Amino acid sequence: MTTSFGTANTSSLVKDPKVQIQRFHGLRSSHSLLLDKTVNVFSLSPSKPFAIRAVSTPLKTEIAAEPKRSKVEIIKENSNYIRYPLNEELLTDAPNINESAVQLIKFHGSYQQYDRDERGQRSYSFMLRTKNPCGKVPNQLYLAMDDLADQFGIGTLRLTTRQTFQLHGVVKKDLKTVMSTIIKNMGSTLGACGDLNRNVLAPAAPFAKKDYLFAQETADNIAALLSPQSGFYYDMWVDGEKFMTAEPPEVTKARNDNSHGTNFVDSPEPIYGTQFLPRKFKVAVTVPTDNSVDLLTNDLGVVVVNDENGEPKGFNIYVGGGMGRTHRMETTFPRLAEPLGYVPKEDILYAVKAIVVTQRDNGRRDDRKYSRLKYLISSWGIEKFRSVVEQYYGKKFQECHELPEWEFKSYLGWHEQGDGNLFCGLHVDSGRIKGVMKTTLREVIEKYNLSVRLTPNQNIILCDIHRAWKRPITTILAQGGLLQPRYVDPLNITAMACPAMPLCPLAIAEAERGIPSILKRVRAVFDKVGLKYSESIVVRITGCPNGCARPYMAEFGLVGDGPNSYQIWLGGTPNQSTIAQSFMNKVKLQELEKVMEPLFYYWKRKRQTKESFGAFTNRLGFEKLKELVEKWEGPLPPSSRYNLKLFTDRDTYEAMDGLAKLQDKNAHQLAMEVIRNYVASQENGKSHE
Repeated sequence: MTTSFGTANTSSLVKDPKVQIQRFHGLRSSHSLLLDKTVNVFSLSPSKPFAIRAVSTPLKTEIAAEPKRSKVEIIKENSNYIRYPLNEELLTDAPNINESAVQLIKFHGSYQQYDRDERGQRSYSFMLRTKNPCGKVPNQLYLAMDDLADQFGIGTLRLTTRQTFQLHGVVKKDLKTVMSTIIKNMGSTLGACGDLNRNVLAPAAPFAKKDYLFAQETADNIAALLSPQSGFYYDMWVDGEKFMTAEPPEVTKARNDNSHGTNFVDSPEPIYGTQFLPRKFKVAVTVPTDNSVDLLTNDLGVVVVNDENGEPKGFNIYVGGGMGRTHRMETTFPRLAEPLGYVPKEDILYAVKAIVVTQRDNGRRDDRKYSRLKYLISSWGIEKFRSVVEQYYGKKFQECHELPEWEFKSYLGWHEQGDGNLFCGLHVDSGRIKGVMKTTLREVIEKYNLSVRLTPNQNIILCDIHRAWKRPITTILAQGGLLQPRYVDPLNITAMACPAMPLCPLAIAEAERGIPSILKRVRAVFDKVGLKYSESIVVRITGCPNGCARPYMAEFGLVGDGPNSYQIWLGGTPNQSTIAQSFMNKVKLQELEKVMEPLFYYWKRKRQTKESFGAFTNRLGFEKLKELVEKWEGPLPPSSRYNLKLFTDRDTYEAMDGLAKLQDKNAHQLAMEVIRNYVASQENGKSHE
């Protein structure tokens, strides 16, 4: 993966007066305070302060009309750094909070929701999302989250696609208790939602390797650099008491550096000001080949580059990825990040800050549909964006280093950490930890005092396991339905879904609740057209076009576009390096087989050697694929010699069916797995003779 940009072009852009940006001067002086009429300027109450505005673009000397801004921008400006009116709304007896507070509580890591399955009066609750850079979860925090789910939630924990927990069903009166408990147990929800940097991704595998450790350290430092500084979070939930570990001095130095006009001078939020960012901002850090983080879907992707001795020496930087879009608006689109340049390792925090500040000062604040970094870069082009970032960075970017091909790594099963200990990656369907699985995980994590890591594919890794513990832990996990990856359907391994119904207010179709049956239908079509059980495709489903489960990177993506209706997206690749395209609209849930059967049938028969389904669909082209779907009359009937009768008596079938249900399968699927595993073991035995 390479990029090239001529120094002549770059330097000419920097000299172009149309591209030059004025230096940022921080907070306006006292004589230009913008006072909102709703604020009592004589009140000394901290909930109703002077509305001091930190402008979102550098001040210009000429008098210009006030730019149009969205309602959320006004709410942020008048909030006293994300406090008011949330602090007052939390004290009322109502089960919900008002519109302004709903926007502000996102910055604290929470969304207001209601049960859409219920009719009549709404039952309000709150979803809390944690902030876990690299997916790291200390033992103490995991146990606290497990308890909170039972005491104040709906009894389940959900692992997200950004390596965090989501806790659903917390009622308003319990918010402070839950938030403070998380904070006091080495956790945080600060900035897990809202218009600021979200959770920073990094490979979850706890390898004791230089590049992995360096990537995770860098992710931690970026998370600290871009964390809010004004104290609103701790004021609200722990009465101002801060539970923060000391940050590395290089982070403090980079944040405070204003040599290139990046900071709001004398502001409680030196990077964010009162307005924060135009929209959410997502960062991922990884090492070459490891695309477990879906690197190119992030606003900012950072890749460790090693020298010839394997020592980390710097980073390739990619910018402008993002998944969200709006149905029937072609001006909104998913986008892959593209190469920006290379920086030496000591400069990474300054480069990251320069990119964030460029988005802060130039991202659109009038229409939130177009406020992500991807739209700024799409509008400007990468050359202009690079030249503006370089002014805030104070240096030129070097060309990106060439990297090897990306691979998706799940890290499921048992692995060597490299320090004498083991780790064990466990698959969790749609990231939902519940029932026997939840009890079993609690037992193992508590008994062996394990820390855990959450993966960007909604799975969990148990870390630092002594070799002597492997056998007893394997036994306990198996009894709880947490199986070794060879016993999990390959389709499930890479599948993802967003929560969607019943709690997400944006969902227009099912996702998490619908994906188990959809995956079974995909498997049934695979069987029908003759695809092997070991073969798989990346299936991702979301209930709306916002794309929280990254369906636009799937080989077969379903995006809700109406009740029981989906857009079908094709063309992503297993290594998450190619973006999918919209193939069909308004496909009814009950009619998916009419599309799946011809697509999978011709993939089986027309693919090239080891050609993935996504690569196959891209090679044939959508026009040809639509023709195949329209003319489809069904596959040729299979030879009778493959029609195995698996069960000869009802008792055997019912016993197998009972075991299968524990794994969310049917009796036929489980029986076929047993047969396949037996045949494979016999073949392996022969190969060793």
